[in-house]
Amino acid sequence: MAFDAFALILAMLALGMLFARFDVLPDSAAEVLNRVVLLVCLPAAVLVHVPSLRFDPALIGLAATPWLLAVATVLLVWPLARLLRFRRDETGVVVLCVALCNSSFIGYPMIGALLGQEAVAYAVVYDQFGTFVLLSTFGLTVIARYAGDTPPPARQILARMLRFPPLWALAFALTLMPAQPPAWIDNGLRTVAGAMLPMVMLAVGLSIRLRMPRDELRPLATGVVLKLLVMPAIALPLSWAFGMSGTMLQANVLEAAMPTMITAAALAISAGLAPRLTAALVGYSILLSLLTLPAWAWLLARLAAS
Repeated sequence: MAFDAFALILAMLALGMLFARFDVLPDSAAEVLNRVVLLVCLPAAVLVHVPSLRFDPALIGLAATPWLLAVATVLLVWPLARLLRFRRDETGVVVLCVALCNSSFIGYPMIGALLGQEAVAYAVVYDQFGTFVLLSTFGLTVIARYAGDTPPPARQILARMLRFPPLWALAFALTLMPAQPPAWIDNGLRTVAGAMLPMVMLAVGLSIRLRMPRDELRPLATGVVLKLLVMPAIALPLSWAFGMSGTMLQANVLEAAMPTMITAAALAISAGLAPRLTAALVGYSILLSLLTLPAWAWLLARLAAS
């Protein structure tokens, strides 16, 4: 990871936590920052990086990996939940928070920092065709099942997906956006996309929550270990099986190693699913990922060099 990017991540995270501690910004500040990233920065990042992609059969594996990891999550969490005697809502939260990673808000800037900006295009494929669709289908179903509600109908899921701004940017990038747009457009998009890293980490610092009762330590530890260590360990052989190599393989594994998706956690909290556990899974997975992600990047570089 470039030292300047890592220093910026830590600085903005610490600044956000400091602002939250002393109530410097309004309570809605983190939500506003996340909305700006969703509506402005993410689409810009998609438009910058996707047009440079060239079709490769291994890209199918890049999109399929999050789905296979979701299956692996269910197969691992259910027996562990019985063994460790999780409550029903704790089981639902661990399934959701392990299966869905923060592949865009944190994934794009971290992949760029760890692997270089050219690798962000692979993160977009992983996120848009994998994690985002998973959230809209698998994620909503898990929340409904464990919250006792009826899963949303397919029409509602489709409408939700069509209202997602980065999806429209992806469609434009794949069809109309030139690989080399005019310089003033390219520079503007890159400037907007570059604002994503400081804004995201500031929002994370503002909203991060680490306090939780001791009786939820087991599901917390289970979720963090599965998310940050087991999922990328599974993604590595999957990447080989799909014929990936080089930067694509590294991006696939690192996306699998990203912390819990903030949006999925917010939906779980709004549904009343173990709110303290959910907030703690987000907080601890983000903080610990600042150690585990560089470690995975180092390991992948060593494997590539051998």
